[in-house]
Amino acid sequence: MKRSYRGVIHLSLVLLLGIVFTRQFVNAFFYERYARTIVFASLNLLLVPAT
Repeated sequence: MKRSYRGVIHLSLVLLLGIVFTRQFVNAFFYERYARTIVFASLNLLLVPAT
């Protein structure tokens, strides 16, 4: 029986992107860059259905 790691790799990449977007969101909010805050928040919301 062959194992497929494709799903595991995909989920790991999506979770990594979620962490990166969340960190960028918090940093942009802290430095009062609200346009970037909206961009990273929307990117983070787009990742939710992918998980």
